[in-house]
Amino acid sequence: MESQGAKSSNELAQYRTDLAVDRTLMAASRSLMAWVRTGLSMIGFGFTIYKFLSNEAQGLVRDPRNVGLFLIVLGIISIVFGGIEYLQTAREMRRNYGAKKIRKYPLIMALLVGGLGLALLLDALINHGS
Repeated sequence: MESQGAKSSNELAQYRTDLAVDRTLMAASRSLMAWVRTGLSMIGFGFTIYKFLSNEAQGLVRDPRNVGLFLIVLGIISIVFGGIEYLQTAREMRRNYGAKKIRKYPLIMALLVGGLGLALLLDALINHGS
């Protein structure tokens, strides 16, 4: 292990900047996963509401399908917004600080969950429509 006392002040400053960039990118990944969790919760809740209101509460809501579909669309939109925010942060870190280790796995997971939500939405619209 190298002693930090042997490094120049410029080397130490660059080292600390690199650590700050890594922390920022990890925070962006955590934020994206929070967006995905929120979106997945909305998608799941939308399907639950759709099924519950369709089967149990026929007279309470005029069209339960729309309530469920609204929540599903809102969940998909939140995943898309999270992905956009992640890409903007990663692009800024790369442009301003030369970040090389941009983690793509959180973005891949967001795309998979968003794609699944979109497929379920299309299935609900096509196969279960009235």
